[in-house]
Amino acid sequence: METNYRVAYDKYWRDIKRKVPEEIATQLAVTYCSNTRQFVVMFFNLEYILDCNTETIYRKTDRHVPEITESIIMLNYLAYARSPQEIAKKWVSLKEIPNGGSLFYPAFHKVSIVGLIKAFGHQSKQLLACAAALGGQPTSFGNASAIFQAFPEIPLCVIIWEGDEEVPANATILFEPSIELLLHIETVIGLGGYLASELMRKATSFSPLLSQG
Repeated sequence: METNYRVAYDKYWRDIKRKVPEEIATQLAVTYCSNTRQFVVMFFNLEYILDCNTETIYRKTDRHVPEITESIIMLNYLAYARSPQEIAKKWVSLKEIPNGGSLFYPAFHKVSIVGLIKAFGHQSKQLLACAAALGGQPTSFGNASAIFQAFPEIPLCVIIWEGDEEVPANATILFEPSIELLLHIETVIGLGGYLASELMRKATSFSPLLSQG
């Protein structure tokens, strides 16, 4: 693991172990087994085991170990657990999320949003095929869009507007305002970046198949 990632990984495990795990399970849509000291967390509709004894994370179905960036997102989700609060449900961009969203947006746009534009800006329907592989459900925004459940309490929405000779293509990733209470702002950015990179990766692998169709 790279040093910064390792520091974050270890810190979040320490934060989780300071909490009462059964309380975490009442604050989030996760389960906890006191006998094994394991959490079961849904991440993009797949179950992951977070083992407090060994400080390891793996996918329940095949014991696949996720990349460090994914692991940190899941750990932050547990470490930030708190009693649910009623916040209006609407979609906002990263720029509208407090504690640094607007500050970090230019870098986020340069990497994640521009990447989505390149991948889907002239073939927006391909987004839906790629989204389905991550559990994304089509919705009605733009030329193509999908909603993803990163966690049961944390949806994200990806929208693509196709470009032509006169209008450039565009894209966005939207969040619900409640995410500021559920994840650290850097993890919010990491989550959006993870989703964008997964969609771009699937677009690359799907392209030959779609062109044959």
